[in-house]
Amino acid sequence: MAFISKKRKQAETKVDANKSYLLKEASALVKQVTTCKFDASVDLHIRLGVDPKKADQAIRGTVTLPHGTGKTKRVLVLCTPDKEAEAKAAGADHVGLDEFVTKIEGGWVDVDVIIATPAVMPKIGKLGKVLGPRNLMPNPKTGTVTNDVAAAINDVKGGKIAFKVDKVGIVHASIGRVSFTPEKIEQNSQELLNAIIKAKPSSSKGTYLRGISMASSMSPGIAIDTKAFVH
Repeated sequence: MAFISKKRKQAETKVDANKSYLLKEASALVKQVTTCKFDASVDLHIRLGVDPKKADQAIRGTVTLPHGTGKTKRVLVLCTPDKEAEAKAAGADHVGLDEFVTKIEGGWVDVDVIIATPAVMPKIGKLGKVLGPRNLMPNPKTGTVTNDVAAAINDVKGGKIAFKVDKVGIVHASIGRVSFTPEKIEQNSQELLNAIIKAKPSSSKGTYLRGISMASSMSPGIAIDTKAFVH
């Protein structure tokens, strides 16, 4: 049987497992029930009424959080030599091509976002098996395949995140840190939910937002009332 710490037990007493909280309430409560000593991530888990196996229901997209994620994103830019100076000037953490393709083939994925120019995509297509499961594969739909690498880097560093429904119909996304004010957590959450609601496919039938839960890295999950959203 798993050991439950005293702090975790105390935190769980503050969350009513039978209640669905308003987003504003959950944004304040998540700060009170976090038990770790570090500045934990605050995440949303959104269960959708979609079938991810169908191409038109495989929800994915990007959204710029008004207050960022609170985490400095490590960015790799895969590009031709003529784009390297632009990428470095914009703040990319790693820039290059062949050496990084080799490193990734060997299992290296020590970055948060990979941006690529269209010209190099044929070279990195073979990395899909490594990058795909980690949601790191550059994709035009998420703005990570582009010739304007400076703008893409600025977007990522400024709080732009990508979201994607997993194989069981859930979107998992980090929307801030427990050090954020409740207002910032609420506003970032609302921005993500707005983007997901907007991405609802016409072929999706029945209830679209089936469940929303907020939690920090080490806290009980807080159920959020889906009826508060138009969907």
